[in-house]
Amino acid sequence: MLAQIRSVALSVWRLPAPPDARPAGRLDHAFVAGVAVLALIEAAVLRPDLPLRWLSLAGFVVWLPTLLVRRTRPMLTVTVFGAVILALLVVSRVTDGAPPGDLNTAIVALLIPYSLARWARGQDAVLGLLLFLLIAGGSLVSQDLPAADRIGGTAVIVAAVALGATVRARSMLHTRQLDDVRRGERERLARDLHDTVAHHLTAIAISAQAGLAVAGRDPAAATDALRRIDEEATRTLAETRTVLRLLRTDEEAPDRPLSDLRGLASGGPGPVVTVAVDDDLDDLSPTVAAALQRIAQEAVANSRRHARDVTFVQVRVSREEDGVQLVVTDDGRGSTGSGDGFGIVGMTERAALLGGRLEAGSLAPLVGWQVTATLPLEEAR
Repeated sequence: MLAQIRSVALSVWRLPAPPDARPAGRLDHAFVAGVAVLALIEAAVLRPDLPLRWLSLAGFVVWLPTLLVRRTRPMLTVTVFGAVILALLVVSRVTDGAPPGDLNTAIVALLIPYSLARWARGQDAVLGLLLFLLIAGGSLVSQDLPAADRIGGTAVIVAAVALGATVRARSMLHTRQLDDVRRGERERLARDLHDTVAHHLTAIAISAQAGLAVAGRDPAAATDALRRIDEEATRTLAETRTVLRLLRTDEEAPDRPLSDLRGLASGGPGPVVTVAVDDDLDDLSPTVAAALQRIAQEAVANSRRHARDVTFVQVRVSREEDGVQLVVTDDGRGSTGSGDGFGIVGMTERAALLGGRLEAGSLAPLVGWQVTATLPLEEAR
């Protein structure tokens, strides 16, 4: 039991800072400015009887701007907050007066524990939350409050921490899912390449054996064998140039990718799918052809699965000056999905690995959807 607790504590302590922290934008600056104005109105007009109200307002205005860096530097936010609270207590002790009253606007301080749980690296989150809880706990204890208010205040702080930790966990899970999708596309593409390269290497080996067998009595045949070896080696190099490493998966590559692509056409239940493929694409590299087939398959599946009231899906593959283009269009209205799927991510990754590009979006607001993939012809043979 103790070992498990220690393991969990170490994993929390060693958590890296989330990579999706973004700097403050216009909304953040407007938010901070708006809160500062509200605090001024509260101190000057709404609560004239607040103890040491101007001192409390000054302290609040000092730490409030640090909320602008709560994502990128949450430790700075909690450190300045703690220093200001400590300075206010020291001033009240020196002057033998009552401690400064709390502005209601200071409720925005709950963003500090949230930001620590959401954005800070593990050790900073632990230390920062301990500091904030120490300050908040001291404030709750020192004030003459009913027990229910103290319990409620503690519960609100714990809820802010829990919310930050939950959002962080969801973000980490989403990032991991994206990585899995990208890794899966790399693995599937690598398997396609493996099958193609194996075919070329077999042809090279057979040609070499044939050349060795006839080299002594038929030099012309040996020259032809060398020429075939050169052609196959060139094709093999062209295929392997698109992948950095070779990984294996259980998914089988399509034997006839363009034929399988044409087989997406259907007129049965659901939307009608039409497929048009130019006749001059038979020389496509197997890797490029397989990528076209997989992207088209995923795009058609997305239209069937997510588009509302879709009646037709059109698939078009054509040769362009600098590559081959796949366009998948449907007439659906909006989407029935939540927008959290990874189909577009996978299609984009597959196109990018081949040096191509993919774009997806609505043809008009809430009407129609189009996926356009353009792949280079460098692999053509």
